Amino acid sequence: MRITTNKFVSVTYDLNVGEGDERELMERATREVPLSFVFGTGMMLPAFEEELSGLRVGDKFRFTIFPVDAYGEYNEEHQMELPKTVFEVNGQFDSQTVKEGNVVPMVDSNGNRLNGSVLEVKDEVVLIDFNHPLAGETLHFSGEVIDVHNPTEEEIAALSSGDGCNCDDDSCNTCHGCC
Repeated sequence: MRITTNKFVSVTYDLNVGEGDERELMERATREVPLSFVFGTGMMLPAFEEELSGLRVGDKFRFTIFPVDAYGEYNEEHQMELPKTVFEVNGQFDSQTVKEGNVVPMVDSNGNRLNGSVLEVKDEVVLIDFNHPLAGETLHFSGEVIDVHNPTEEEIAALSSGDGCNCDDDSCNTCHGCC
C-alpha cells in the first residue's frame, strides 16, 4: 500500500538542522516511538508530506526542507517584552515556570494558543520569543516508512483527541511537532 491521502502512516526518522558538518540532531522518531499521523489531513508540514507521498513500507527517505517551506525565517519582531504581572499566579510572579530557557504556554488577545520561549527575565518585564523553535532552520530528514494502512476509528479518535501526544507537555518525548 502506498502513502496517499487519509492513510495512517508511521515513520522513523532523524531530524538534523544546520549546514554541512555543523548539523545537529534535533529529534529522532524510532521504531519503538515512531511518528504516526493520517496523511493529507493537515497534521504535518505540506513539504514533509510531499516528500513521503507514494512511498511504501520499507522505503527509505532522505530530504531537506528549507525554512520557507517549514517554519519561516527567524523574525526578531516576534520577540516581545511583556510585563512581569502577566506571569503572576495569586499575585506572585511565577519564577518556577518563567525562567530563561523555559517554554511557557500563552493565549493571545484573540484566544489563540501559542508557546513562548523565555529569553530573559528583567526587573519589570520578561523577554519572550514567539518564533517557532525551528524558525530559520533548514530541516534534514532521513528515515524509513514502517507502516501504511487504512486508519481504524480508534486511531483517528486518538489522534484527533490529542491522546497520542500533548505538545504543551514538555515531558512528552513522542511529540514530533516539527513535522
